[in-house]
Amino acid sequence: MLLAGNRRTDPQDSVILCRFYTCAMSNAIADLRKSYERAELDESASHADPLQQFDQWLKEAITSEVPEPNAMTLATVASNLRPSTRVVLIKGYDSQGITWYTNYSSRKGQELAGNPFAALQFHWVELERVVRIEGIVEKVDAQESDAYFHTRPLDSRLGAWASPQSEVISGRGVLVANAAKYAAQFLLQPPRPPHWGGYRLKPDTWQFWQGRKSRLHDRLRYTLAADGQWLRERLAP
Repeated sequence: MLLAGNRRTDPQDSVILCRFYTCAMSNAIADLRKSYERAELDESASHADPLQQFDQWLKEAITSEVPEPNAMTLATVASNLRPSTRVVLIKGYDSQGITWYTNYSSRKGQELAGNPFAALQFHWVELERVVRIEGIVEKVDAQESDAYFHTRPLDSRLGAWASPQSEVISGRGVLVANAAKYAAQFLLQPPRPPHWGGYRLKPDTWQFWQGRKSRLHDRLRYTLAADGQWLRERLAP
């Protein structure tokens, strides 16, 4: 028996209370709902080329000042078939694909080295829109990586040297010490680390999702055909 204030309580009461609050929280989460009514995505009003559709939506996300419109989730699969995701920032896009930069020795880099197929997802919550992109990933050439690296702030360039990304470290002091070491070594001109550079995903599938009322969402898929043309199809939500 436990003493609570001026009365004694049974430990079983605490278990029951905990289960009650856990159940109540689960119900509260299950009851979270939103009606999507901001826009629509119609075949006749969408672009035949998915890159043009993406360009339009990304520019609208930037103009709408949604938080971090350039943030995208990158999904990769390891050799043991376990998937993993993380958020990276898009740094460029054109007919060749979607580009971002990172540490080649990181977990994502190692997984892409073993399996070059990956997926990207943009989620612009305020616009009730999602873009999903699938395809094969390749490294951008050294000159392109060099050019982008030298546009980064000095602290970010030093950080690329200081962080052994995805490795276990003993504490934040390791990063601080590494940053100080490379700052002293390179001063204001750190070169691009050999383990750091760009990746480009070359899409073969795009999906554009627009939230709609009553969960009857709009969902268009673009698939790259053998002749290089894009097949546009509507999918059930």
